[in-house]
Amino acid sequence: MLTLGIKGKEETFVTEANSAKTMGSGTLDVFATPAMTALMEKTAWKSVAPYLEEGMGTVGTLLQITHDAPTPLGMKVWCESELTEIDGRRLVFSVSAYDETGKIGGGRHERFIVPNEKFQAKAERKKVRE
Repeated sequence: MLTLGIKGKEETFVTEANSAKTMGSGTLDVFATPAMTALMEKTAWKSVAPYLEEGMGTVGTLLQITHDAPTPLGMKVWCESELTEIDGRRLVFSVSAYDETGKIGGGRHERFIVPNEKFQAKAERKKVRE
């Protein structure tokens, strides 16, 4: 059962694959903002997944974040999330990202609970042309 205060934590390392230079979000060998965003989303969805009914999942709908400090290649980064609001199918999370020297970003993330198969089918219908 979903309850306020559910927490999550996920970590990764900064590599060439998730650098700003490789991801196209900049020209430097630092942790890319899109990679930090993906880590925040992953942390949030994984934290609540065990509490959802069979066949249900969540999709991200809103991110309001800042990326406040650079992290070089080779350094560990992690995200911590906390479920702060439940409004029907809408879930609101506080998210914070860190590296080995301190906080590098944070903000607010919203997700909606959806039936996985129905949502995927809706997306697939976009490919049908008449």
